Amino acid sequence: MKIFSSLATSLTLALLCSPAHSTGISDDIIRIGFITDMSGVYADGDGPGGAEAIRMAIADAGGQINGKSIELLTADSRNKADVSSALARDWFDNQQLDLLIGGTNSAASLAMSAVAAEKKKPFITSGAGASAFTNAQCNPYTIQYTYSTSGLARGTGAAVVGQGGQSWFFLTTDYTFGHELERDTAAVVQQSGGKVLGAVRTPLGVADFSSFILQAQSSGATVLALANAGADLVNSLKTAVEFGLTSTMTPVGLTTTLLDIHALGLDVTQGMYFTVPWYWNKTPEAEVWSERYLEKIGRMPTYSQAGNYSAVSSYLNAVRETGSDDADAMMQWLKSHPVNDFFVQNGIIRADGRMMNDLTLLQVKTPAESTGPWDLHKVVAVIPAETAYGPLSTSTCPYVQAAAGKPSSQG
Repeated sequence: MKIFSSLATSLTLALLCSPAHSTGISDDIIRIGFITDMSGVYADGDGPGGAEAIRMAIADAGGQINGKSIELLTADSRNKADVSSALARDWFDNQQLDLLIGGTNSAASLAMSAVAAEKKKPFITSGAGASAFTNAQCNPYTIQYTYSTSGLARGTGAAVVGQGGQSWFFLTTDYTFGHELERDTAAVVQQSGGKVLGAVRTPLGVADFSSFILQAQSSGATVLALANAGADLVNSLKTAVEFGLTSTMTPVGLTTTLLDIHALGLDVTQGMYFTVPWYWNKTPEAEVWSERYLEKIGRMPTYSQAGNYSAVSSYLNAVRETGSDDADAMMQWLKSHPVNDFFVQNGIIRADGRMMNDLTLLQVKTPAESTGPWDLHKVVAVIPAETAYGPLSTSTCPYVQAAAGKPSSQG
C-alpha cells in the first residue's frame, strides 16, 4: 500500500507543479545532452563510459521514435560549475536541447539544474550525490536518479558503528559533495552512538595525501572515513596503506564503486563496507546488461553508468508513450509511471525529484572468497528506499512544501 500511496502523492504533486501538454516532438529531433567529468578524477566512474551507456539506451530504443531521430551531445564538465552551466545554457538556447543528463560532480550538476529550471527543461543527474537536489535546491524539472549522500550515510555509517567502529575521522573532498557526505554521515554516526574526533578538507584532485593522512593518524580515531570519490578515494586509500594507517584504523569508503575496489585490489580493500544503489550482478537482468557493457568498454559498469542508461531509457519511454518531448509532459509522465528495468524495480520518482530505489550495503570479499576479477563483494543488507532517503514529508523542497500547504523552510 505504501508504494501506491507514494505513487499517488507523486502524481498529485506533479499535476500541481507541472501541467502537461502534448505538443509533438520539437524540431523533429529528440536531443539529449550529457555533461560530466570526461578527463578528471571522476572520469572512470562516469565519463566516456557513461556516454557509452547512453548510446546503448538510444540504440536499444531503435535510434528513433515515431520517425524522429535521437541525438546525443557530450561535453567535459572539467568539474567546474561555471563551465557546466555555460555549456547547459548554450545547448538549451542554441541546440534545442530536450533533456540534459548531469554527471558526477555535485557543484557542477547543481549549476546545470538551476539553468534547466530557468529554461523549464528536464535535468537528470545520475552521478551527483548532494542531498540539496531534492531539498533546498530542488525544482520541478530536476530528478536525482541513483543515490544521495544521506542515503549512503544511513547505509554505511550505521553499519560500521554497529560493527564496533565507534570513533571516526573524516578525509573530505572540499566542495559541496564532500561537505554533505561528511555532514550526513557524521549525523548518522552520532545518532548510532559513535563519535567524530576530527576531519580534514582536501582539494579535489590533490596529488599528495601525505599530510592529510598524518592528521588522521594522530587523531586517535579507529575509523578513517573517506568522504571522497573516484581517483581521490583510490589515491587517499593507497597513501593510508603506505603509511601503515590501516593497521590501526579501519578505512570506510563512503562512495566506493566497483572500479575503485578493482583498482585497489582485494588485499587492500578486503572487509571494507560500502553502500551502493546498484551493482553489476544484482539481478540476472543486471548481469546480462553488464556483460554487454563489458564487451564494449572492457570493464564492468558503475552504478552511475547504469543509471545513465536507465534514466535515458525512461525518458525515451515517456516520449514514445506521449508522442511529445514537451518538458512538462515528460516530468508528469516520469513522476507517475514506475521504472522497471535492470537498474530498479518499481522505482518511483517522487514529487521532489528523488528516484526511490533501494540501496544495498556490501562488504568487500577476501582474496580467498573471490572467484574472478569482478567477483569483489558480498551482500550484507538491503536498505529500503524510504529508510535510505526518508519520507516525502521530511523533504525541504520548497515547491513540494508549497503544494502540501506548508510554509517553505527557505522563508
